[in-house]
Amino acid sequence: MISWLKSKKLDGERGVEQNFLERYEYTVRKNFAKTTKLSASFLLFNCGKMLNMNIPFAHFLKPTKLSEIFGQDKIVGDNTFLKRAIENDNIPSMIFYGPPGSGKTSLATVISKATSSEFRKVNAVAAGLADLRKIISEAIESKDSLFKKKTILFIDEIHRFNKRQQDYLLPFVENGTVTLIGATTENPSFEVNSALLSRTQVFVFKTPEKKDIFNILKSGQDKLLKLKQIDKKLDDDLLEAIAFYAQGDSRFAINVLEMAHTELANGEKVNKGKIVAIIQTKALTYDKNGQEHYNIISALHKSMRDSDPNAAAYWAMRMIEGGEDPKYIVRRMMRFASEDIGNANPQALILASAVQNTVTFLGYPECDTALVQLATYLAESPKDNSSYVAVCDAREDIKNFGPLDVPTHLKNAVTPLDKEMGYGKGVKYAHNFESKKVEQEHLPEKLKGRKYYRNSFERKKDGRKDLW
Repeated sequence: MISWLKSKKLDGERGVEQNFLERYEYTVRKNFAKTTKLSASFLLFNCGKMLNMNIPFAHFLKPTKLSEIFGQDKIVGDNTFLKRAIENDNIPSMIFYGPPGSGKTSLATVISKATSSEFRKVNAVAAGLADLRKIISEAIESKDSLFKKKTILFIDEIHRFNKRQQDYLLPFVENGTVTLIGATTENPSFEVNSALLSRTQVFVFKTPEKKDIFNILKSGQDKLLKLKQIDKKLDDDLLEAIAFYAQGDSRFAINVLEMAHTELANGEKVNKGKIVAIIQTKALTYDKNGQEHYNIISALHKSMRDSDPNAAAYWAMRMIEGGEDPKYIVRRMMRFASEDIGNANPQALILASAVQNTVTFLGYPECDTALVQLATYLAESPKDNSSYVAVCDAREDIKNFGPLDVPTHLKNAVTPLDKEMGYGKGVKYAHNFESKKVEQEHLPEKLKGRKYYRNSFERKKDGRKDLW
């Protein structure tokens, strides 16, 4: 059997989009699983071993049924729409949106096993229009054939497709040539064309909790033991340690599990210290150009605005530890100082400018304390968004009324012609008045009486004595 497999050209009937492992798996299942009493999974492992193929745990621990999907009960739990749709083999076009390792591709794999439809998979990073045209052509043939078979097209990282590629899919999704399943870590409202988005159902995957990762590891380990790919299991406390350090990333957790069993197979003692040594430092979930970037800066902004210095310190450090440019962090806090504090405490903007110089001079990591100092100071400062409101209201009037003329008495009379036209006539000079204030109209006629700056902070020293 093995010699035959070595000489056999791997089948590619499922389409050019299959990678090597998928084509290898398809060949084994097609040619052996149905003619032997051994399971396809067992054959797959052991044929792979004899061929000296380094097949990772993650490839073989992909779920094959809904009961193996952990942590997404709101999507595929009991009495959910999608679970019924999968069981009835009548799924709609969908977008799976969630963080890495949350189970998007796993659920697509389960659907591929459960459906009677043709299942095509592409990764938007590598696929182009030529690949899509080939799949669509095959889907049309399948739909028009005697058996009228449907086609499900799974596009991993669909946010990587450009507008042209997404537009190409639109009519075929609309007329039912293909049922689309797109997976993305980016907010589909921003990354998927609105026309395509309107024809799909968006399912939001949450980050798996520690208990979900533990269940994935425990059931996966049982499966590996049953297939005789490991001799013994790691204790539950070690699985819990992996689940904790995985930070909600099931794929990362499975990779750590594999490395731990490799150590075990090499005669090493595996304990919590060994797990920590294997993991080293798990990069924080923080994509400087992605959705999580905006989520965390939003959390920092709201924590400071709600006067919570503890949360402000935490979110500032999350950005710093995630590798964010310190100049970006201080730039956002400078904006906050004028937008949300303003004249309630003018010192806030001065301190923000000072921290900007500190960031430039010291750089990272020495500037971290200055950034947290500023975040907590801004959180504890009194709040007043009057300047921001004035900006918005004035901008709206400029948009609605256009460039209104300056009142004649405020115009500068430079030439004799200017004076003849009445420029500056009747203007009051503030310094000629004891109060240094004058009552005269300073706005264009159409905006007479408009109030842009409405100070919501009562200027009393007692209210800000600790900040001056």
